[in-house]
Amino acid sequence: MSVIAIPETIKSEMLRFLKKNKKADLITTYLFFLEKKFNLKPVLFIRDKVIYQSRQDLIHRLEEAGKLWRETEIKIQYGQQSVNEQSKKIYICPFTGKVFADNTHPNPQDAIYDWVSKCPENTERVGGLKAKRFLVSEDLDVIKNYIVKRKEPIKKIVFSSAVTGKLFNSKEAVIQDFVQNQLKDIPLEEVPSQNRYQIEEHFMSFIQTHLEEGKINAFVETLANYEEFSAFVDLWLEEEKEET
Repeated sequence: MSVIAIPETIKSEMLRFLKKNKKADLITTYLFFLEKKFNLKPVLFIRDKVIYQSRQDLIHRLEEAGKLWRETEIKIQYGQQSVNEQSKKIYICPFTGKVFADNTHPNPQDAIYDWVSKCPENTERVGGLKAKRFLVSEDLDVIKNYIVKRKEPIKKIVFSSAVTGKLFNSKEAVIQDFVQNQLKDIPLEEVPSQNRYQIEEHFMSFIQTHLEEGKINAFVETLANYEEFSAFVDLWLEEEKEET
């Protein structure tokens, strides 16, 4: 029977695992070994209910299929004009020059009252309260003085999540949100025995390949050569006899 190489670091991790999980059976321990040997980090894609070999594997597959993020063009508009060519009447704060027009605000008179009553530069007082004094003009030449040309909107490329539809400034931000909200780590030893989720095809093939009887027997024979694992090996062999 062939033996397999087990690095000292993995041996130490396995020993800690077995001491912590005293009832761990052979298959559970073997899967723990495979996880460490191949540096596997299985993840559940919550939305699709599918388990993948690793976060990187899933992200790569989704990106290749165009199912993780999409480029999207948006327009950024710079503020609304307070006064424009269609304005017929304006209300002006005499302290700051703040202006409200009849066609750019739903209630300009209330707005100017509210503004001057709170304006920090309004030092006028009437009965101890700030004076609600403001100016009104319907003179088109006066109104023209308050028209400020609006900047043209700019176009920007952003990224939308193909999973949630949310917008992000970069692909990296899409991926970060995806990892935080759509993935859940799951230990390899829990993957084959669960029946709630599907296992991705290539990952399933990997598991089946390494769960061949010959490879498991080689694992047991290798551990039997180490005194610190002998008690666990004896227990597994005893359990196997009882099952047969």
